[in-house]
Amino acid sequence: MGKRLGKRGVKPDLLVSSPARRALTTAQLIADEIGCQRKDIVVNERLYASSPDDLLAVVRALDDRLDGVMLFGHNPEFTHLAHRLSSKIVDMPTCAVAEFHFDTRAWAAVGETDPVKVKLDAPKK
Repeated sequence: MGKRLGKRGVKPDLLVSSPARRALTTAQLIADEIGCQRKDIVVNERLYASSPDDLLAVVRALDDRLDGVMLFGHNPEFTHLAHRLSSKIVDMPTCAVAEFHFDTRAWAAVGETDPVKVKLDAPKK
């Protein structure tokens, strides 16, 4: 997935990971492929054993100066959040990437407005 993201030119301003080994390792491998520094990955405890509401709260609290952010965490919470943001997403297999674009400059608006673009990519696609 990291190679695909790298080929598409995906380069977020911030990568945020659950502290769990699997999520953090995935974040590090993706960072390597998209040209981000591993040392810049932010670990957020709220992404581990959370609820979709907790995940949305993390997103809504992001600094509005950030244009793009990648979150690394766990199912089923990530699938539930993705489905909440767009009914087009009903399942996120392991290592899937859900991409949302919103027509807003405020992270606090995420979940209050519909995304203008939704994309789901998964390893076996």
